[in-house]
Amino acid sequence: MRRTALAALCLAAAATASLTGCLPGEDKADSKPKGPFAGLTGGEIADRAVEATSNASSLRMKGDIVDDDGSRIDLDMALDKKGRCAGTMSADGEGEAQLIMTGDTLYMKYDEKFLRAQDEDAPKEETDGVVAMLAGKWTKMSAKGSDAKEIAGFCDLDTVLADFQDVSSDATRGRTTTVDGTPAIVLHEKDGNDTYTLSVATEGKPYLLKVVSKSAKDPGTVTFGDFDTPVPAETPEGKILDLDALGG
Repeated sequence: MRRTALAALCLAAAATASLTGCLPGEDKADSKPKGPFAGLTGGEIADRAVEATSNASSLRMKGDIVDDDGSRIDLDMALDKKGRCAGTMSADGEGEAQLIMTGDTLYMKYDEKFLRAQDEDAPKEETDGVVAMLAGKWTKMSAKGSDAKEIAGFCDLDTVLADFQDVSSDATRGRTTTVDGTPAIVLHEKDGNDTYTLSVATEGKPYLLKVVSKSAKDPGTVTFGDFDTPVPAETPEGKILDLDALGG
């Protein structure tokens, strides 16, 4: 279970890779830009998007990415700069895990399909025992423990967006579009054979709304939304299984 949960951290890297690792390219489309962000190059728009997104107190990340093992990680997570998060994750569509972190406690709930997928190489009797104990039940553990600290770090928006610092983009301008109903401009970047498409809001603050990576190593799509919206990270109701007390 821990391997899959940590693999979801690759999503944050995918969301920032196109803004941190791309090579300079031709900017012909920027010679006389018109419309939204008139007078700005694609790189200047991307830099503004990085600044606005980094300054958000909270946001929601939703999307998919392929990890180093070739698994598709799906994530839908709201998180803020106070270390709170709430959402879901899955790998290859094999079930789902719910996650909440508030204070110094990490809460997770797994469905049966998710648990069996993670323990598919274990003896059936062992997997059946894990399913009987955990499936459909909220668990908790200290966010400072060795099994939780990586996920706890992901729940901190400052940590997730750390690679946004000191970014200088050479993106080129593209067409206008909408992302979940929000008007946006499309930017294009290329790093060797890898291509990236960024969508930046053209109304209100220039938030980064979507990243599409066609990288052979890190393909995937991530959308961002619900900026500066309180994260619904409340302690689950009902009985909660304390994994620390069980030595988990």
